[in-house]
Amino acid sequence: MPASTSPPALRTALKSIAIFEALKGLAALLGLLGLLSLLHHDLHRLALELIGHFGLSPNARYPAVLISWVDKINATSIHTLVLLGTAYIALRWLEAWGLWHDKAWGEWLGALSSGLYIPLEIQHLLAHRHWQGAVVLLLNIVVVAVLLRRLYLRRKH
Repeated sequence: MPASTSPPALRTALKSIAIFEALKGLAALLGLLGLLSLLHHDLHRLALELIGHFGLSPNARYPAVLISWVDKINATSIHTLVLLGTAYIALRWLEAWGLWHDKAWGEWLGALSSGLYIPLEIQHLLAHRHWQGAVVLLLNIVVVAVLLRRLYLRRKH
């Protein structure tokens, strides 16, 4: 089914999803580069200094979470971090390219990769009831629905 026969709103939604996925890949690349720039620094000490700079207690909930994540990153091999980061970036950009160029595999990739997060987002929302989690879950459901709708129309045509 050529993109020209899709409803204009659906084409716009697909292009928007493609841009969003490309931006997620760019954000991941910038994050990975930022992490690599801190390679020869004591991340635990830097996190404590950042927390102290804002006058927060390291034992408070969110600063403690930050320190916990920093310690997990420190314990992970840099090769593993680079491999996982590169794979995530490649997946996001591949999906974005496929959606932008109206490829069925891009729609499948997007629906599957976004759909995998939905159970985790539901679990997170049940554990931590915040409006932000509900918005993320809702947006992800909309993305999956749009991609499945496009696949349905493609198959019907």
